[in-house]
Amino acid sequence: MNNKKFLIGFLLGFAVVLSACGGGASTNLTLELNDFTFTPNTFTVPAGEEITLTVSNKGKVEHEFVIMKLGTEVSIPFNDDDEGNIYWEVELEPGESETVSFTAPSETGEYQVSCGTPGHHEAGMVGKLIVVK
Repeated sequence: MNNKKFLIGFLLGFAVVLSACGGGASTNLTLELNDFTFTPNTFTVPAGEEITLTVSNKGKVEHEFVIMKLGTEVSIPFNDDDEGNIYWEVELEPGESETVSFTAPSETGEYQVSCGTPGHHEAGMVGKLIVVK
């Protein structure tokens, strides 16, 4: 019985240590675009690392996955004024799937994610990218 308690305690402690060390950050992400959601809508990635993103558009219209620069947010409506504040983006037509890569920002923090297709941000197609050390 004591061995079981020790093992359970050890495993719980190990899980806490892993989570404190940025365990949750990933360099491989999978994203589904729907009308009008990102699934999932929050991503945690390690700063400055190469990120592989497998993305598929399950919606009936074109969608974009746009990461804004740190400290910026999409204006309402999302328009040409936002172009200079985009960190990275990918666009897919309905039914398309693609695996792409990008380098995560080197600065830690929360970055706004949005769909740049007109009206989609306003419809709630938003999320966040969390960059950790």
